[in-house]
Amino acid sequence: MDARNSPGAGQDARTIVTTRVIDAPRELVFEAWTNPKHLVQWFGPNGFSVTIRAIDVRPGGVWRFVMHGPDGVDYENRIVYEEIVKPERLVYSHPGGEDVEPVQSRVTVTFEEHDGKTKLTMRMLFPSAAERDRVAEKYGAVEGGKQTLERLAEHLATMG
Repeated sequence: MDARNSPGAGQDARTIVTTRVIDAPRELVFEAWTNPKHLVQWFGPNGFSVTIRAIDVRPGGVWRFVMHGPDGVDYENRIVYEEIVKPERLVYSHPGGEDVEPVQSRVTVTFEEHDGKTKLTMRMLFPSAAERDRVAEKYGAVEGGKQTLERLAEHLATMG
């Protein structure tokens, strides 16, 4: 597994980048990332569960969900899909707001085929380095990203 999760050479200080090679074809990985029946099985860090309130996977579509933390805290979320290129790329924004967690980011997820496996790269871009650091510290976004992709890989192993 290749995981880059802190700013370094060639990486903007406003980003968190998590990369993982998953032993599954990219069409299946893309399906797991866009189908609600799969998302609820793996999305989020260890110990979290997800309740989907609504999901519309298309440009301009909105995904409303609650992440339930292992400590009993619920985190309301809303993302807006900006670009969907099946099975290559997803781009969505997390605009924050009064009724959701105060986090603003733009996420690009790429799915690259490599001999039947998929190199998945999740790039979260924040408005500033300070916001990136705040989210990394308050929400554990760096480790949470790694754990989320680990859970995705585990779920894909059960999908066949």
